[in-house]
Amino acid sequence: MSTFHAVVWLDHQEAHVVMFDREHIQAQRIPSRSHHKHQGKADDTAAFYAEVAKALAGAREVLLTGPGLARNEFRDWCARHHKSIAAGVVDSIVSDHPSDAQLVAMAKQYFKKFDTMAADPSQA
Repeated sequence: MSTFHAVVWLDHQEAHVVMFDREHIQAQRIPSRSHHKHQGKADDTAAFYAEVAKALAGAREVLLTGPGLARNEFRDWCARHHKSIAAGVVDSIVSDHPSDAQLVAMAKQYFKKFDTMAADPSQA
């Protein structure tokens, strides 16, 4: 799905990737293969982040969110391995465990403000 925006909620156990535009929403859950509660082995983490990055193909702007450090670790991993996705990450904010509907609502509110500040003509 080629979309303008994406929001990713993630921790070390799973990621919720939601891609959306004005008319469409596509949600995907990606479980981590790590059996470690907080941090997996480097190979497990890299494979997990690679799956999340693959799910973000086509998104121009990405908002990262989640309760812990995984969102920032993912951003740093993308800077080393997926520069196109790293360039699209607009922010990394803390959130608890929202439903997918709450996640989309939060992202739409965030991007509306972000796009207005950036004077994005596609949002006019």
